[in-house]
Amino acid sequence: MRLLRHLFAPSAHGWFPPEAMARITAAIDAGELRHSGEICFAVDPALHWLDVLRGEEPRAHAEDAFARLRVWDTEGNTGVLLYLLLADHRIEIVADRGLRGVDPARWRAICDDIQAGLRGGPPADAIVRGIEALSDLLAEHAPLVPGREDRDELPNAPRIL
Repeated sequence: MRLLRHLFAPSAHGWFPPEAMARITAAIDAGELRHSGEICFAVDPALHWLDVLRGEEPRAHAEDAFARLRVWDTEGNTGVLLYLLLADHRIEIVADRGLRGVDPARWRAICDDIQAGLRGGPPADAIVRGIEALSDLLAEHAPLVPGREDRDELPNAPRIL
């Protein structure tokens, strides 16, 4: 069954048309004004069928996307990837080493809230709420430092993999 979901995965552009992508970008822009972290949202429609047959999990692909998108490449090591694997309807959060102090249960709670939102309404609404929750968490653990310039180090536009 999982193989079929990946072979016939929905279109990321269907789930996130341009106006939804613009809302998500705006949410990242607004959130990053409140903390020194960097948020990246990436949508992966499906895994390659061989990966599915090997039983590969979404987490491994999220970690790979974290590296490929260079989310780790920030001055404060406070990059966060919000990864959605459409075929499995799975959300993963991968955070850089500067955020090791965050309780893993808090990341998981954000993922769970987004997944519940994806089942109950427009996908962009769930993602925007998740980005807002991530921004709240980052404001606690990676606050802005008065007098220090905060550069936007990663693109804020969502990435389709």
